Amino acid sequence: MVFGEPLSDNEVLAVCALKLLDDRGAPGPADERVSRVRCGRPLAYPVPTEDLPPLLRRRAERRDDRYYGVLLAFDLDVLPSGERYSGARFDVTLADPGARAVQLASDGDEFGLVQGEAASAVALRAVSATRSRPGLLRRLGHRAGTPRAWTTGVQSGTFGWVYDDPHGATLLPRTYGMHALVEMPSAATDLSGLLTVQAETLDQTLMTEAVKFSEPITGAEPPSGAAVRLCLAADVVGYSRRRNIETEELQRDLVRVLSEARLAAGIAESAVHPQPQGDGQFTVLPVGIDESVVIPKMIAALQAALIDRDRGRTTDERMRLRVALHRGLVKETANGWVGAAAIAVHRLLDSPPLRAAIKDNPEAPYVLGLPDVLYHDVIVHAVEPPLPPDFRPITVELPEKDFTEHGWLMVGKAR
Repeated sequence: MVFGEPLSDNEVLAVCALKLLDDRGAPGPADERVSRVRCGRPLAYPVPTEDLPPLLRRRAERRDDRYYGVLLAFDLDVLPSGERYSGARFDVTLADPGARAVQLASDGDEFGLVQGEAASAVALRAVSATRSRPGLLRRLGHRAGTPRAWTTGVQSGTFGWVYDDPHGATLLPRTYGMHALVEMPSAATDLSGLLTVQAETLDQTLMTEAVKFSEPITGAEPPSGAAVRLCLAADVVGYSRRRNIETEELQRDLVRVLSEARLAAGIAESAVHPQPQGDGQFTVLPVGIDESVVIPKMIAALQAALIDRDRGRTTDERMRLRVALHRGLVKETANGWVGAAAIAVHRLLDSPPLRAAIKDNPEAPYVLGLPDVLYHDVIVHAVEPPLPPDFRPITVELPEKDFTEHGWLMVGKAR
């Protein structure tokens, strides 16, 4: 199964034999080659401190290191007739003892590449850096019906990605792309090390010899124009079933509770221009906010405001919300905001998983949906609610909208 175009000749670092392992667990003799793998040249691009996720940004401000996004790729050859891949593993060992991976993404959703559009400052840098090799980013797109990678070795100089289907129930792709955020000593002039690929069929394990790589660390043009911002969308559940007098109250209270939530998070009303939508509201938050502070405070205040609003009311009188957050490159124009994130936040808000969750949890004052990139940048490192155990993974698939994204869902507590 091939997703995206194969690596071109000028993108290939080495073509390596996939050989059976010997008794020592090392690749066997050359004549035992079963297949081949094409390892792509890594592409490294600088990531300024201000573009890092909040936790890494605070770390970078205390250190004299530099940070680089690294895109990697490999292609597996076709196996002999009757064979199929059941697993693949791609490992990187950095040569500089002071270098390490501080963030590993299993696909584009996780580091902020949604439907080919940047949803994080790091992803925006990646888009800019890959103008001559756009196929690298396309490899990071969602692949329906294939195993999602799990990562190993984060916070170390030896790290990797594992694609595993031990039962052979799904077809593994033959083209792969990965992204790492790497911390390097400030004096480093190149990114170098070793690459290895291991593949498995249903009855044998194959491996390549280690391949050396060395790529110069160069500057890149900073992105310009629109800015990466946090987007918030909310919608009142069951609005159309209410009488006019009730909908008027709901609209007034929706505006109030969302304003209170933003103010509690330190967002002044003068800094935003909410777009009213009758039974909902869409707001783009200011540039440069600390999401690790803003998101927990805003969600906590929203929950408190909803609970306070509905205290003493009957079930039919309550105001319950679907809420979604997203982040991406957006720009304010003559009639609103344009950008993938402004669309994606509404896709998430209106998605079947969020609609089912609010229906299946009648006591919940709200449900919250997040994209992968916000979950990994903010929630995974949170010390105040919402915390990682509060969320469960979801996949939003809307074929009629040509939209697919991994995300996370939280059901708000009633008290």
